[in-house]
Amino acid sequence: MSTEIRANTVLPARREPITLHTADDLKLVGELALPESRPPRATLICLHPLPTHGGMMDSHIYRKAAFRLPALADLAVLRFNTRGTASEAGRSEGSFDGGDAERFDVAAALEYAEFHDLPHVWLVGWSFGTDLTLVHGLDPLVEGAVLISPPLRWSTEEHLRAWGESGKPVHALVPEFDDYLRPEEARKRFAAIPQAVVTGFPDTKHLWVGKAEAALDAIVRTVAPEVPTPLPRTWDGPAETRQVTIVSS
Repeated sequence: MSTEIRANTVLPARREPITLHTADDLKLVGELALPESRPPRATLICLHPLPTHGGMMDSHIYRKAAFRLPALADLAVLRFNTRGTASEAGRSEGSFDGGDAERFDVAAALEYAEFHDLPHVWLVGWSFGTDLTLVHGLDPLVEGAVLISPPLRWSTEEHLRAWGESGKPVHALVPEFDDYLRPEEARKRFAAIPQAVVTGFPDTKHLWVGKAEAALDAIVRTVAPEVPTPLPRTWDGPAETRQVTIVSS
């Protein structure tokens, strides 16, 4: 029987809670979702939006990525709460540091991926998470970056040039009606990264409400271009429905 994939549809995967350990001795709450019966073709490390404005590992695009992409695209999805951030899974130790000490959080996620031999690691940042990606994520393990609604708030020209010099692919997904950076201006700002691809998304706002499928399709096209997109909107096989409790940090 075919099931329509809805916001709370959970497709089969191997899911486990994880704890990330930072260099400044904090424990961060997270989850790793893997394909149920195959090795992952690539790995997404998800860096969430600003926790002081509701961002967390359960922010809707990342929750849906973890619910769907292990089954639909054979991707591993690692998501976690940065320091001081809470979700249904729990609260990470420490406190929000405006993107500075969060460098240890990004490093801890990369260390976890390396230690567990997760393949072809991509950073997927959203809003605040894009700044964490650009400022702290240029690591030898990282194959590239997907930036969802990048505000370029803390990222400087120096950070952008460093990514440009690395040659690593950078794909910016920019809403037509973003609150901070819209496609035309984004193309000018990202000119510092010659290989950057800036894609505008019509009729879309910063939070991608009602547009998660477009974001997931774009992520998959970038990190696993061999997977056909758009991704299926129905599923033939076992599936669950899970209501996630949204917790405020």
